[in-house]
Amino acid sequence: MTQPVTAPPTHFNFAQHLILANAQRPHKVALMDDLGQLTYAALSEQIRACAAGLQALGLRREERVLVLMHDSSDWVVAFLGALYAGVVPVAVNTLLTPQDYTFMLKDCRAQAALVSSALLPVWSQALALGPHEVQHVLVSRHAGELPADAQHFSTLLSCADAGACMPANTLADEPAFWLYSSGSTGQPKGTVHTQGNLYWTAELYGKAVLGLNESDIVFSAAKLFFAYGLGNALSFPLSVGASVVLMAERPTPQATFKRLTEQQATVFFGAPTGYGGMLASPALPERSQVALRLCSSAGEALPSDIGLRWSERFGCEVIDGIGSTEMLHVFLSNRPGDVRYGSTGKPVPGYEVQLRGENGEVLTGHNEIGDLFIQGPSAALMYWNNREKTRATFQGAWTQSGDKYSRDTEGYYTYAGRNDDMLKVSGIYVSPFEVESCLVEHPSILECAVIGKTDSDGLTKTKAFIVLKAGQSLTQDDVKVFVKSRLAPYKYPRFIEFVSDLPKTATGKIQRFRLRAQEAGKA
Repeated sequence: MTQPVTAPPTHFNFAQHLILANAQRPHKVALMDDLGQLTYAALSEQIRACAAGLQALGLRREERVLVLMHDSSDWVVAFLGALYAGVVPVAVNTLLTPQDYTFMLKDCRAQAALVSSALLPVWSQALALGPHEVQHVLVSRHAGELPADAQHFSTLLSCADAGACMPANTLADEPAFWLYSSGSTGQPKGTVHTQGNLYWTAELYGKAVLGLNESDIVFSAAKLFFAYGLGNALSFPLSVGASVVLMAERPTPQATFKRLTEQQATVFFGAPTGYGGMLASPALPERSQVALRLCSSAGEALPSDIGLRWSERFGCEVIDGIGSTEMLHVFLSNRPGDVRYGSTGKPVPGYEVQLRGENGEVLTGHNEIGDLFIQGPSAALMYWNNREKTRATFQGAWTQSGDKYSRDTEGYYTYAGRNDDMLKVSGIYVSPFEVESCLVEHPSILECAVIGKTDSDGLTKTKAFIVLKAGQSLTQDDVKVFVKSRLAPYKYPRFIEFVSDLPKTATGKIQRFRLRAQEAGKA
């Protein structure tokens, strides 16, 4: 029987919690990135140095600092250093456009920003597009000339008096960090999490379900700016004294194989699209080349075929689960020794889930599809400056997931789709409305509709139905290049069909559900 997890104390600082938890393993390697290693002692020292440096710049408790960085030890130090100081890190997706960052800067009112060298061009464009409150820019691992008013992150760490820096006396329920979650219109929402939420997910899922321990070498293809990746590669492994492999580049099959074989990771975290791509790669390693004991999947539903083929190849289970930015990590999951491919398993101990019908009634029967609601200690506090959506999502003790599920007679839950038109592509939400709005900016396109299409591997990809203006012509490649030039690359439609008209209601509203039914009929 699972033992109940002790709640963190009222006054709780997660960064200090990690420093104390690893005080007895100072020489153990904590982080391995593209440039080297960092021991737990060095990590502790750099966390305090970062906190002292941020304070020396004049940053105060609860002020925000934007973290726009590729995965590296600097990312971890920046995030935990801010938490240690009581400053609020706002971790953002590195794949977005300057317009996205301009909105986020205005929304969160960041007073400082920590930016990877390779992201300086898009960062500079974002600053030029609109008003902001950024006073300090700290650049990670930059070899050339720095922009005006910027400084090296390493200089901040070397100049600060780390030894004299004490942790901020934060509360477990105090706002500690933000993650941005996309809304149904594509406009991101600042999701506010607490110091204690990191503790709860590490205890309830990282330790109790996955069984991570200090002997593990952990590698996550999901990046740190995702809620999923933040747990996988920071809060979970550092809570147990494990070693973490960090990778700045995109998680292509080749890049992932390199880390799995060279670093001999024992636990791997990925998304179904990534697993499918790796299984299809001619460079797929043999079982003898890796040291995997366990794999995790989240971000979208894992097709059973992919899970079974991966397990057969490497002799380890893929633990599929579902989490969300709002709940910070996985709350419904398969577990080691109890994997049912094709399902999302059962509630993680410490969380309660409900399926609700169209009128809000709790569905108690079997194989009924309902809206998934979650209750658990890691729920976010709110969406920043968005009371309407906060009230719709955070309903008392319950959080509405936006997903539809069914439950079988044995208590296993199976994904049935989103309860709105949002799509999840490669584990990232994509708004059809945003893609459609981009497409109709093309001078040759009259109107369009975007839906999700299931590919041959059972994974969701975007498909655009396009009506061209009279006398105009376009190729599929023309459309893809156009969208890629205006939106984050992962949002472009993978499938394109040119049609003469779109199904609509009497009032002219496009009926996407008819297009989805049409695609299902073709399949």
